[in-house]
Amino acid sequence: MSETETRLMEAEALLANWVTEKTAPAPHRLDLSLPPDALVAAVQKLHEAGWGYLAAIAGLDLGVEAGVIEVLYHFCHGAAVLGLRVGLERDRPVIPTICSIIPSASFFERELSEMFGITVEGTPNPARLFLPDEWPAGVHPLRKDYEPAGQE
Repeated sequence: MSETETRLMEAEALLANWVTEKTAPAPHRLDLSLPPDALVAAVQKLHEAGWGYLAAIAGLDLGVEAGVIEVLYHFCHGAAVLGLRVGLERDRPVIPTICSIIPSASFFERELSEMFGITVEGTPNPARLFLPDEWPAGVHPLRKDYEPAGQE
């Protein structure tokens, strides 16, 4: 067994109590689905175990029909890539902050809020990051139903 496979097995064992689904999209990668209320505990467990570092947080709008926006937390440990996938109700996307564990997550959380309309509960800095102050409230440019002005 390679070191990468060992690392991914360690991560899976650490988070086993919260995993609702598991996929391995590549030999060096493992994606674990978690409910939103398990996110903070899972990230805390990875942090306490010294399992890698947070590389990115990304949003993924699965569309109006699916009714889900996913948030993907990517952690790296050497060549191993662990993705934590958290599905949120599209009509009321709310997720807790992980900034108390990983302060640098603030940048990503602000982007989620601004671009996808995800409410990040407890975030220390909810200020806009990319969009201008005059950008209309409730308009989130990375949602699939977003239509730029003049393109309706």
